[in-house]
Amino acid sequence: MAGHGRDQARTAGGAALTLGALGVVFGDIGTSPLYALQAAFSADHHAVASTHDGVYGVISLVFWTITLVVSVKYVTLILRADNDGEGGIMALIALVQRTSAATRGTLVALGIVGASLFYGDGMITPAISVLSAVEGLDVAAPGLSSLIVPISLTVLVGLFAIQRYGTGAVGRLFGPVMSVWFAALALSGVSEVTQHPGILRALSPSYATAFLVHQPGVAFVALGSVVLTVTGAEALYADIGHFGRPPIRRAWFLIAFPALILNYLGQGALVIATPAAIDNPFFLLIPHWARIPMVVLATFATVIASQAVISGTFSLTHQAVQLGFLPRLSVRHTSSRAPGRVYVPAVNWALCVAVAALVVGFGSSSALASAYGIAVTGTMAITTILFFVVVRERWRKPLWLVVAGAAAFVTVDLTLFSASLAKVPHGGWVPLATGLAVFTILTTWRKGHEIVIANRVREEGPLHAFVEEVRAVEPPVHRAPGAAVFLHSDPDTTPLALRQNVEHNHVLHRRVFIVSIESVNVPRVDPAHRVVIDDLGYRDDGLTLVTAHFGYREPQDLPGTLDLVVEEGGERATDVERASYFVSRITVVVTDAPGMRRWRKSLFIFMWRNQADAAGWFNLPDERTVTMGALIEL
Repeated sequence: MAGHGRDQARTAGGAALTLGALGVVFGDIGTSPLYALQAAFSADHHAVASTHDGVYGVISLVFWTITLVVSVKYVTLILRADNDGEGGIMALIALVQRTSAATRGTLVALGIVGASLFYGDGMITPAISVLSAVEGLDVAAPGLSSLIVPISLTVLVGLFAIQRYGTGAVGRLFGPVMSVWFAALALSGVSEVTQHPGILRALSPSYATAFLVHQPGVAFVALGSVVLTVTGAEALYADIGHFGRPPIRRAWFLIAFPALILNYLGQGALVIATPAAIDNPFFLLIPHWARIPMVVLATFATVIASQAVISGTFSLTHQAVQLGFLPRLSVRHTSSRAPGRVYVPAVNWALCVAVAALVVGFGSSSALASAYGIAVTGTMAITTILFFVVVRERWRKPLWLVVAGAAAFVTVDLTLFSASLAKVPHGGWVPLATGLAVFTILTTWRKGHEIVIANRVREEGPLHAFVEEVRAVEPPVHRAPGAAVFLHSDPDTTPLALRQNVEHNHVLHRRVFIVSIESVNVPRVDPAHRVVIDDLGYRDDGLTLVTAHFGYREPQDLPGTLDLVVEEGGERATDVERASYFVSRITVVVTDAPGMRRWRKSLFIFMWRNQADAAGWFNLPDERTVTMGALIEL
């Protein structure tokens, strides 16, 4: 009986995770039927004709694109490449940083390009998703058409406004809402397929092949719209940490995949039977009485899709900060039980402004579809390359197998990417420009920070020499009671704040903790391995070096870390509880020194000056934090 009860609990837990994955992971790809086929059949140039060959060709391309890209590549293969349970392109960057030094720099740079393109996707997804849902009013209530853009803006601004409260409360509704959504997709598709069962023949790859061979120009351009059916595939990989592989795979193969294919088949059958339906095949597939409810349900579904992308952008930003590609940003953790749920105010409002500008500037989902796809396919191609590097370098698979697999999937990705390039003059430049701007920011910060750290090390001098100087000074340096904590990045050098405190204030606390924070290429660190304590031979001088390790998805809480020092090092709790925290406030000045162009130095200075305060980032108590200034050249 006990075993039976455990089996029931395990089954219930698996079902709950599957439902959760359905709500969070598949929002983006699950709302693609709103606009993907409409974009293919109503494009301004080289639109696919609503003929038997055209419709069957497009539906066949859709089916095999989803099958190869999502079912085979992502769900079957790439989900295996997790970094201690976490996925996403930043996790891949962390994995390839452990590969051979000969290729590491190039691969990391390629990963940064993919991460940069993700921000372009993060801008467009909320705009096109919500617009396409509200555009259902064109079909359901034409008299309200003039309100489409205002309603879309209201929904989107409201969505960004509630981000600071976290998604814990409303997140519980995501799974049930998306379950209803996928059921509606399947039912509306089935009702049309049963009336025109011949559309099922479009599942044969022969129709896609014939379309590509006999109408290569039109088919190639159509691929630029077909790619919209796989937007959101990266979320399958990025959300491993929230749900694990089995729930994501179950949700995909049992619910999302069949529902999507049935809906696309239904839209195809409708276009063949009623060519005028190309204006909005999704909503025209719905019975007249159900169209208003469907607009409401679609709006909820697209809000969920947008939430997933927005949350993903926050998570990616937080990981980029932890891995050293961005300056410290104000990050708020919105869940005590899920450390990965964060809110980044600066990113939130920048995204809000960008999304609102896209809605107003493009005005319709069909216009936005002309800008969508380039960022998605670019990121997919880079993910494929990095994945097969991991397969070779870390899993030690045969070279012939790696080359064959990479060639097959990169060919698919680059074909889709090339088809999307036709959109550049019609708005596709937007995600490319966004990606270029983000790439410039990430690489500028990384390079500038390396230069500043190198120059800072020279200013700090060796820690051993500093201790010897303190020992030899006459009269002896006054030893103040209590403990002082100095944040520092290099255990071999002297914290500037420590050196300045002795040189200017002529005082040194009886207990000195030099704390070095290390961000490691794993999502979370086992608390048992959080700190390493070393007195460096200076125990008689009251000096202790503490190295604290944090994963890239963890808050860097310094006072909490010192509690572990008390437990492991036998320090008096009162010393740590009342400790003063000393941080160095570095002012970076531009010089003519080589290493970076002057405009990049100016960009770095701007980011340096506007990064989050160290006291807030490390959760330091304001009333016991002392800031010491210093100048470093760039």
